[in-house]
Amino acid sequence: MAMGSFNAQNHPMPTAEINMTPLVDVMLVLLIIFIITAPLMTHQVPVDLPRAASTPTPDKPMTLQVSINADNAIFIGAEAVDRNTLETKFREAVAKDEKVEMHLKADRATRYETVAEAMSAARRAGLTKIGFVTQPGEGA
Repeated sequence: MAMGSFNAQNHPMPTAEINMTPLVDVMLVLLIIFIITAPLMTHQVPVDLPRAASTPTPDKPMTLQVSINADNAIFIGAEAVDRNTLETKFREAVAKDEKVEMHLKADRATRYETVAEAMSAARRAGLTKIGFVTQPGEGA
């Protein structure tokens, strides 16, 4: 019966080397792809474009910040406005700029009637763009 030994001298240890050939092959293929596609990305037809005087872009339209607090008091900017003079203030703003926009901020506790009055006064005064300002919700 043959007896084997577990001697390390008879069995050499395997060497742990990384084979670099596949890595070099992949890198060369990528390099060739980039060399071929780079000129295509910058290729343009040479065109001598004419010069033109540009007109200034129109300014943003004036905005009215209308706020209604929990006590149903109406404010334009920081100025408190009576409900009877609200339409007059809106007409003055429309006279200054026809494209004036109204941004309406109403408190959560504001009565719907007050918001509807402000919106109808704006509509009668000629305001056509009315936006509601809100805070983003929890899920937004």
